[in-house]
Amino acid sequence: MISSAVVMGLLGLAGTFIPEEISNVLGIDPSPITLILLQIIGGLYLGFAMLNWFTRSALIGGIYNKPVVLGNLIHCVVVFFALLRQLMEQFHFIIVIMTLVYLGFAIWFMLVMRSNPLRNQSKISV
Repeated sequence: MISSAVVMGLLGLAGTFIPEEISNVLGIDPSPITLILLQIIGGLYLGFAMLNWFTRSALIGGIYNKPVVLGNLIHCVVVFFALLRQLMEQFHFIIVIMTLVYLGFAIWFMLVMRSNPLRNQSKISV
């Protein structure tokens, strides 16, 4: 959760505070609608980063924090396929790196969702 929070936090800060520079690097016209969309996306990334950061020490897996894991899994899978599609159309080193990072997160969140965090713990008596 910590690595996911850090990556999403950095992307969120970049999208929020330097949308014009991001649009120039990506070769997108920095029109007002593009800039506001990049800031909105940055806000979404910051929200996910905060969610992941504050659940980093919670019990996760199986039925525990399932909405958090499922939201992250869906986000990572959708972004992975979007990046993969873009990579097939145009090869760019940054897209390759981001595709691999999102593939790693998607696999990790799938494993977390299918895991049982209580399997290796001893039974707790009340």
